[in-house]
Amino acid sequence: MLCLEFPLLELTNNTRLSFALTLTDGKIIETVGEAADYFAALTLDQRDQSHWRIAIRMLNNALKEPNYLKTATMSLQAALVLDGILADPHPLDSH
Repeated sequence: MLCLEFPLLELTNNTRLSFALTLTDGKIIETVGEAADYFAALTLDQRDQSHWRIAIRMLNNALKEPNYLKTATMSLQAALVLDGILADPHPLDSH
């Protein structure tokens, strides 16, 4: 069976991230809206850290160009890892 991938035309709050991210507190970030809400809840000190600035910028880029969604998801994953709040095992450990 032939499987074609089509580019996303636009992202909404309900658009799923490229993969779900489970936090150490059990919360799961699965959608663009949940990622945006997470960013909004960051303190100013957190937002000043380079890994969070990059993650926020990448999601903003994905909102302008939906094909960057995977990069935005990976940037969020990296920021969560750097803050030690991505649950183990993380989603890519099973691959």
